[in-house]
Amino acid sequence: MRQRGTAGLFQYWNRLRDGRPAPRRSEIEPADIKSMLADTFILERDLRGDAVFRLAGTRLCATFGRELKGFAFTSLWGHADQSKASRLALATLLDKSVSVTTLLGTTASGRSIDLELLLLPLEGGAESSRAMGSLCPAEKPYWLGADPIVQCEVDGVRMIDPDRESRLGDGLLHVTAPPLAPGQASIDDAPTRRFRHLVVIDGGRRG
Repeated sequence: MRQRGTAGLFQYWNRLRDGRPAPRRSEIEPADIKSMLADTFILERDLRGDAVFRLAGTRLCATFGRELKGFAFTSLWGHADQSKASRLALATLLDKSVSVTTLLGTTASGRSIDLELLLLPLEGGAESSRAMGSLCPAEKPYWLGADPIVQCEVDGVRMIDPDRESRLGDGLLHVTAPPLAPGQASIDDAPTRRFRHLVVIDGGRRG
């Protein structure tokens, strides 16, 4: 996890689930992650079984130049990577998988930017599967939000085992994540972690 927003949201989710496969969606408190909300989204399955945006943060919508609510998750990707995006989303929605994906976003004018996508499962029952996640840019150039990204390309995928993650120390990225309740200690007071168990799968990025 290279971006602070990605690491912060993962650590919040990981503490909230407290050893379960996933926290309940009702346990997510927007006020707890207010600094991350602009890049955060919620996915659900539609009647066809496809992943669609239920909610999406304001900065995320601005990055793609449109309101994402109701749109298919795969609509962010170019045609060649839409099946990969669908498999990633359904793995989180149905199998409670956690993944971090690096992407290359391209605008209509030819600009490009690296992005980091985090997908986290939520417990909502078999008939109402949900997932949450974030999509954070590696940098914030002046044109981001004014020159919308029109498609993304998968660069690499890392599948994460949260149970193993919670047992490792010496984290590679130190962030301050929100407490689970007022007055609770910051993540800085919790054991640090190392992301050494990640499996990298080469994606379809073209040179």
